Amino acid sequence: MALSRRGRGVRATAGAFWSQVHPVFMLPPLAASLFGAILARDVVPTVAAVHVLAMFAAVYTAHVKDGYVDFHVRGEDDDHPLTERGCRLGLAASTTAFVGCCLALYVLVDAVAVALTVPAWLIAYHHAPQLDTNPVTATTGYPLGIALSILGGFYVQAETLTAVAVGFALVFLVLLSGIKVIDDAQDYDYDRSIEKRTVAVVVGPARAHDIAYGLMVTALLVVVAFAVARVFPPSAVLAALAFAAVAGVARRAEPTIATMLLIRGSYVFLAVLVAAVWFEPLVRLV
Repeated sequence: MALSRRGRGVRATAGAFWSQVHPVFMLPPLAASLFGAILARDVVPTVAAVHVLAMFAAVYTAHVKDGYVDFHVRGEDDDHPLTERGCRLGLAASTTAFVGCCLALYVLVDAVAVALTVPAWLIAYHHAPQLDTNPVTATTGYPLGIALSILGGFYVQAETLTAVAVGFALVFLVLLSGIKVIDDAQDYDYDRSIEKRTVAVVVGPARAHDIAYGLMVTALLVVVAFAVARVFPPSAVLAALAFAAVAGVARRAEPTIATMLLIRGSYVFLAVLVAAVWFEPLVRLV
């Protein structure tokens, strides 16, 4: 049986499977894993690579399962590059890779590392059709995956969890949840027509807009508070200011443009935080 719906042969099949790699949504979990490793200071490249690969396998699982459910089960999407058999094979391959990474983490680190990694796959696999029908889990699923990626990336290096790692995970959970509410608002009319209960559908676009920016402001205030308390490096405040500037522009834009700006703003936010953490020891020496 064919694996690709857009042709036969190795090239068409490889293209169909590669189509499930979406860089915009895949890069943040991988970067979050590396950010967690940087927070731990002493980075073992092999262990970091295994955890990054585990996060890649988890997100790939989410993309394949989401496409399978939306096209082959719900009939919501107009097209999908993989056949049903192709989707099942993709899920089997990504899950096998994830299990292999977990076994490697168990050997290289310990069972706690595995316990912090497995939930990322559980969220990914169950996003559709279970978690994406509830406004809370539909909103927090992806951000929670990012938070777990930070915690896991930190733990596999440090073999412990500290206030700074938990604090950064919390900040990204809240900040990205706000962005996700704006992202979901793009599909308000369609989601309402199929009775998909996103935050925008449940409370209305205007109220969802206020909730989203309320969450983002809360996350930025937490960064400032933790910086003042010396849990975060003081220069982490620059990350909050950079994202606040982007959010200020996005607030006046329509949902599609706002989402684009906020996602890219989150990249800037992460980059400044990485710099703040990476160069903190140098600052202390000056």
